[in-house]
Amino acid sequence: MDVSVFGTGYVGLIQAAALADVGHRVLCIDIDPNKIRQLQQAVPTISEPGLSGLLEDTIKAGRLSFSSQASDAVNHGELIFIAVGTPADEDGSADLSHVLGVTRQIADFMDSDRTLIIKSTVPVGTADKVAECARQVLDRRGLKKLAVRVVSNPEFLKEGSALADCMRPDRIIVGTADPLARDQMTELYAPFCRNHEKLMFMDNRSAELTKYAANAMLATRISFMNELANLTERLGADIEAVRKGIGSDPRIGYHFIYPGCGFGGSCFPKDLRALLHTAEQSGMPLRLLRSVTDVNDSQRHILFEKLAKQFPDGLAGKSIAIWGLAFKPNTDDMREAPSRYLMEALWREGARVQAYDPEAMSECRRLYGYRKDLNLCATRDDTLEDADALVICTEWKNFRVVDFDLLASKLRARIIIDGRNLYNPEHLAAAGLLYRGIGLRHTLPAQGPQA
Repeated sequence: MDVSVFGTGYVGLIQAAALADVGHRVLCIDIDPNKIRQLQQAVPTISEPGLSGLLEDTIKAGRLSFSSQASDAVNHGELIFIAVGTPADEDGSADLSHVLGVTRQIADFMDSDRTLIIKSTVPVGTADKVAECARQVLDRRGLKKLAVRVVSNPEFLKEGSALADCMRPDRIIVGTADPLARDQMTELYAPFCRNHEKLMFMDNRSAELTKYAANAMLATRISFMNELANLTERLGADIEAVRKGIGSDPRIGYHFIYPGCGFGGSCFPKDLRALLHTAEQSGMPLRLLRSVTDVNDSQRHILFEKLAKQFPDGLAGKSIAIWGLAFKPNTDDMREAPSRYLMEALWREGARVQAYDPEAMSECRRLYGYRKDLNLCATRDDTLEDADALVICTEWKNFRVVDFDLLASKLRARIIIDGRNLYNPEHLAAAGLLYRGIGLRHTLPAQGPQA
């Protein structure tokens, strides 16, 4: 099928590459000509495992192309994806200006029926707004007979494994009441349903809400475990034992019950705020989800609080090593990452940061520029030179195996604050390190910290 995709951000580019990989002819549109030139050379504009090779293969095969002209996309695609950003306004609501702007562009160039597929994460009722917007433009052009079918098709991608999620989806949610649109979506996604049927058809509003509901549920599990972890520290229990105990219950399972230093990224925080705003506007405040966000807002500061407790004379003049800047592994995304809250708190106290991340170094430099109290190091071990303490913010695989004796010899205060519970406290205590995780039972170091 001939498919066009408006937006080459995370969602749009991943979806386009996956569709091209299975044989569809896909044209991507973006208003940034520099980004288009880069993508035409098969150079990814986002960090995602496997994307570079997939772009190269599909471009070479002639199934994936890029343009900055909206008219090209409308002329090319019988199906047109809208995958542009929906940033949060100050009140938490989703800004639909980009979605509706693209809709107007499509309607401006249409000369035959089209099916618009909303891939962006949007509030309930957006499909109706998109249909009305397109209809107004077509009526103004005197093309009242042209049909605009609007489909809600939310994404459920996880950064760091987005290609796998797209190629082997758990489910494909499709919101539409139009029989032809349903047939088109069935044909479009047929290559992804070879083993078993994954398409789930429903009305537009239910599809739109499903996306928010999924993220809200996952965020709730995270905040629940974080709050429980904080309680276990007060009670002298161990959250790892508790996690395994409840995770073994098949009604609960092990997914998303790992305590940590708060969730970040582009989805959970923004989508929760948007859903809370929608609920409040409808006169039905979501008290549970309000608590979920409150817990997360507090948890974002826990690494700094744990670190500050170990330096009663203050952190001014201290050098703190940080492992992990991205909000999660296998991405360079630092949006609302725990590392940002930690670094900014350290700088306010007059501390110096020595940081390393396998992917997010350039993004960190873009965000914070060149400053005297930020040293971006070439390797994880380089961050330890002349450092007083180490804080772990992201659970990258190459942080899991370390030489604890080396850490003890490098860190002046022999203090490790672990926001991801990567290590066995007893092993670090044996090396003479003071180790504080999230909800873990404290173990005193064999030699005590050298503060």
